[in-house]
Amino acid sequence: MRLVAFVIAAVTAFALPVFAAPPLGDDGLHKPVWLEDTFKDMSEDLASAQEQGKRLLIIWEQRGCIYCKKMHTEIFPLPEIESLIVENYFVVQMNLFGDVEVTDFDGTVLPEKEMARRWGIMFTPTMMFMPDTAPEGGTAAQAAVVTMPGAFGKGTTRALLNWVLEKGYETDEHFQKYLARTVYGNE
Repeated sequence: MRLVAFVIAAVTAFALPVFAAPPLGDDGLHKPVWLEDTFKDMSEDLASAQEQGKRLLIIWEQRGCIYCKKMHTEIFPLPEIESLIVENYFVVQMNLFGDVEVTDFDGTVLPEKEMARRWGIMFTPTMMFMPDTAPEGGTAAQAAVVTMPGAFGKGTTRALLNWVLEKGYETDEHFQKYLARTVYGNE
């Protein structure tokens, strides 16, 4: 009987998708292969995203964030999510308590932790989606077409990534209505 239970448990374990967490960097943040290593100059990063035909996505995280870990181990590695990110987004990671200098669209240079305060980032993860073109002055927080704090399941994450690509923020359809229609089939 124990052997049967063991075999069932083993088969079940191997049948479930298993995603390894991406490696942690020296800053304690997850480092998936699709992250861009930049000088964190928002104007340059936006230009690089445009050159690649992608949208600039800034993701704020912090060491030990259980919600960041959830996104990096359970959501981002899903093939349909990862392919959306790799094919369509230029992703720059920011550390909520980091000291790396960030240059805002208006030329202001601050360490990540001070830029987080300037942009009103209080929670990790937070995803900030930038516009297609650089704003005339102002901050990234003002320029962002969508700012989404929190960890979400695959349906909401996929819907958010698609809604931004479809420029749903320019329409009258609120993201929650889009989510209900596309994920849950509610009209």
